[in-house]
Amino acid sequence: MRAVDINIQDIVDLFTAEMFKGLEGRESSLRMIPTYIEADNQFFTGVPVVAIDAGGTNFRAALVKFNPQGKLEMTNIMNAKMPGLESEISKDEFFETVAGYVKTLARESDRIGFCFSYPTEILPSKDGKLIHFSKEVQAPGVVGQLIGQNLLEALGMPEKQIVILNDTVATLLAGKSASVGHDYDSFIGYILGTGTNTCYIENNSNIKKNKSLDSAKSQIINIESGNFSKAPRTDIDILFDNTTTNPGSHTFEKMISGGYFGNLCLLTFQTAAKEGVFTASAVSGILSLSELSSEDVNLFLASPQSGKGPLSLIFKEKTDVERCLEIVDCLLNRAAILVAANLAAVVLRTNKGRTPGRPILVTVEGSIYYKLHNFRTQIDRYFREYLTGERERYVEFKEVKQSSLVGAALAALIN
Repeated sequence: MRAVDINIQDIVDLFTAEMFKGLEGRESSLRMIPTYIEADNQFFTGVPVVAIDAGGTNFRAALVKFNPQGKLEMTNIMNAKMPGLESEISKDEFFETVAGYVKTLARESDRIGFCFSYPTEILPSKDGKLIHFSKEVQAPGVVGQLIGQNLLEALGMPEKQIVILNDTVATLLAGKSASVGHDYDSFIGYILGTGTNTCYIENNSNIKKNKSLDSAKSQIINIESGNFSKAPRTDIDILFDNTTTNPGSHTFEKMISGGYFGNLCLLTFQTAAKEGVFTASAVSGILSLSELSSEDVNLFLASPQSGKGPLSLIFKEKTDVERCLEIVDCLLNRAAILVAANLAAVVLRTNKGRTPGRPILVTVEGSIYYKLHNFRTQIDRYFREYLTGERERYVEFKEVKQSSLVGAALAALIN
């Protein structure tokens, strides 16, 4: 469970092979979902658009416009709860509630960009069919329905143009929106928060599973990288996977993302406790703990003896503190090298960024990437060390505030 046990080249090769298989329509842990959004095209300026962001428990919307210089103008921002959180609601209630949220905004524009961050099948029309909601939203009648078409019908505005996309694609587009005045060779979107995912721009000629695409064009591919299944797992990883609600699914995500990292650390501590790594007082404390958040782990990393959070209350002896930190450091470094391999594989797949004057822009969203103690530094170190020599590529990383709303707006404005 250490970075030194991971061969980054092996992970890059395995990840790349899964990408190829997914593009060809063969069995793969990477779904490589076409989005039908041509990110290389220019986008309209001076045109207002309704941007919507729905994911988890939150719903946000705004009126967005890019001025002729490409500068973003965002007004009429509204925040609400996702419908169906308190109790189960019908399909009609769901769409009528959403329509009620955005009706005033929709009167101001003919275009709507909807960042809908639940598992959704995107269609060539750029509408999306819901596969399932996460457990918080209770609206089973919406499953299998067209999100865009139903919203426009509920609004009474069937003539409007609507584009459905997920948060990773929105993150890539947010980077593109912030790139006016810069010459980038390509764009990548990366999420590393509660979960993880990656998207990039692929030539249609390489998307073999869809013969109807114009081979001269390109589009954003949603990799669904959290489901990558080829990273080497230990007995503890497999044991941990079996404690989750979806064993065998998203095994990569369970090794690196914030929704799982705390409890993976906890199971590792408990395994170590049973093997005599900690003192007796620490053993009883750690074995009695039923869950641990990534925020709890981060609190301990930042200040092990603060007395704040469960770990600093359990690990008080100097040896216990040192051994706890060593275990977390191992898991953190392993996660960092896996993230670096994921990103490097996608960077190399683009075959772009070969000159310093035209780098690839990677836009990153997610609290774990930015807030977990020393994590970002470690990712960058492994990433830069790997992309040297023949593999050298020029890459910039960027954070864009409110990326889901910005990206949703741009999706509806791409010509």
